[in-house]
Amino acid sequence: MAIFDELEQRDPKQRQAEQLAQLQAQVAYARKNSDYFAASLANCADIATLDDLQKLPLVRKSDLMDLQKPDAPFAGMNAVPMSGLKNLFLSPGPIAEPMGRQENEHRLARAMLAAGIDANDRVLNCFSYHHTPAGLMFEGGASKIGCAVYPGGAGMRDDQIKAIEVFKLNAYIGTPDFLKLIIERAEETCKNVTSITKGLVSGGPFFPQLKEFYQSHNIAVKECYATADLGLIAYQDDEAGLVIDEEVIVEIVTPGTGNVVADGQVGEVLVTLLTNKAYPLIRFATGDLSMILPDDGTVKRSNKRLKGWLGRADQTCKVKGMFVHPKQIAEIVKTHAEVEKARFIVDAADGQDFAVLQVELIISANDEILTQIAETVKNTTKISVKVEPFASGQLPNDGIIIEDSRSYE
Repeated sequence: MAIFDELEQRDPKQRQAEQLAQLQAQVAYARKNSDYFAASLANCADIATLDDLQKLPLVRKSDLMDLQKPDAPFAGMNAVPMSGLKNLFLSPGPIAEPMGRQENEHRLARAMLAAGIDANDRVLNCFSYHHTPAGLMFEGGASKIGCAVYPGGAGMRDDQIKAIEVFKLNAYIGTPDFLKLIIERAEETCKNVTSITKGLVSGGPFFPQLKEFYQSHNIAVKECYATADLGLIAYQDDEAGLVIDEEVIVEIVTPGTGNVVADGQVGEVLVTLLTNKAYPLIRFATGDLSMILPDDGTVKRSNKRLKGWLGRADQTCKVKGMFVHPKQIAEIVKTHAEVEKARFIVDAADGQDFAVLQVELIISANDEILTQIAETVKNTTKISVKVEPFASGQLPNDGIIIEDSRSYE
């Protein structure tokens, strides 16, 4: 697939030297312009080598909610004033996220080109454009490439199908499972969506059965690893694994620490942004697990590669592109006096995620109570669930609040 720029084919030594210079400049910029990093990096030694990055403190995604409460909205991590921001978002948690005014700020154009999407394509963007940033993040990448975009957003399959037919949209961007739902609805209603021949997915696991489904429909779909806070982290091309983006530094560390593990070892993903001026996150601990693949020196792009998403270092879980946090489940329990304990379970069937909330009730269950709890879950997490009632003491006493039962093989 197309190369975005010469950075993707740099000699590794050249990349290290140039990224060191970028890192030094970014750390200095964050210290000067961000209240949070001015304080957290105040007593840190200067960066002389890339290895010195390991001496800097972590910022944990799991801590953002607590950090932002007393210092709203961004805990002082933004490096431009509110007047310098383009958009403001509030993702489930809630977690506040800024979007600046840089072109292609989240660097997703690189992943789109690697997926075969170019200026000649007409894109159906099925990431949400409301409250959360994904829709506009990918819109920014498409704008950089120069392709036309239909802002479909999430849901409303019949309307998505109409748009595909009217505009002959040929490229899909969204969560891994939603395109399958669109295709199945089109087949049920005898509509033609065969103009879709390529896609780029993110925001959830790309299960093997989904890949097989798209292959059977002659749709070439690739995936990328991106988050609302960081933008693009890594992306798929025609070779093994996911290529690390050129404008970030990725470290794999022992979960709960900042200690880097050897390539080939599974650990938590830490990301440092090298070019984002609105939100210059440094050593941002995602809570995701992955590993760096051994370098065989035969690939078209020369940067290191991640194995892909291998689970969570904590109990936070992503469902249909939305993170669900243990603290949110605690809030749901607190909201309903009749609920003594809860367990949020995520699974998948036919390549599609679904969620169940198991609850211990101190009173007898009835449809009204279960409906009320389900509505609270939807309002809190943006996820629809089935609520399963249990008597007091019936749920496992194992400390698990969020259980991910999906298979990633």
